[in-house]
Amino acid sequence: MTNKYMYFIANWKMFGDLRTLNSLDSVIKFSKNNKNSKFRIVYCPPNTLIRPLSKRLKKTNLEVGAQNCHENENYGAYTGHVNSKMLKNVGAKYVILGHSENRQSGETDKLINLKIKSAIKSNLKVIFCIGETLSEKRKKRTNKVLAQQITSGLKSIKNTSNIIIAYEPVWSIGTGLIPKPNDLSNSISFIKSKFRKKTPKVLYGGSVNNKNITEIKDINVIDGFLIGGASQSSKKFIDIIKKTFN
Repeated sequence: MTNKYMYFIANWKMFGDLRTLNSLDSVIKFSKNNKNSKFRIVYCPPNTLIRPLSKRLKKTNLEVGAQNCHENENYGAYTGHVNSKMLKNVGAKYVILGHSENRQSGETDKLINLKIKSAIKSNLKVIFCIGETLSEKRKKRTNKVLAQQITSGLKSIKNTSNIIIAYEPVWSIGTGLIPKPNDLSNSISFIKSKFRKKTPKVLYGGSVNNKNITEIKDINVIDGFLIGGASQSSKKFIDIIKKTFN
């Protein structure tokens, strides 16, 4: 994987406060010392930290994203919600959409499609999450589910240059389980085959940590990783990046 440009996206989920940002000094230093390396680091903290984090990372190679957005690109009576325009305004350059945790909370493919369209209009890069449940996997419906999520989620979106796909099997999120290398390679290759023109970057997400990264780093079709809990520790996050290229 040393000859590829890799993404390492940190999804902090509901974690962190202003003091937590001090822990990123080691990641900033690591990035500066490896500025010619072929990796890109993106931090997606809670909305409360996007502005202070974007200021802190202004003169670094690290970038900032959000974890979700409302589908309406205009202001409106949506108490507690934030849209893509607002995220862009406070410094976000990316947004995670379609994450399995949000799908399980009721987000449909149609809603995700609207969110993606809104994010693209606001010039945000979209990290579009797709993946099958354990039941769907056991019924050998993985490819059918992935195809449906891609078709519905990207409906009427002709330009996918600002889309990054994150394959995250629902059964792997937070469980410590990861797909077998051959299964993972086949799933990501299948995802890429659904794009006839420019093939987007396809990442893997799902219980990625500094121990199991050695099992999946050599799968050539993977373009990076969406990392949850392990990214909350700068030491573990740096370790994942180092082991990917060693």
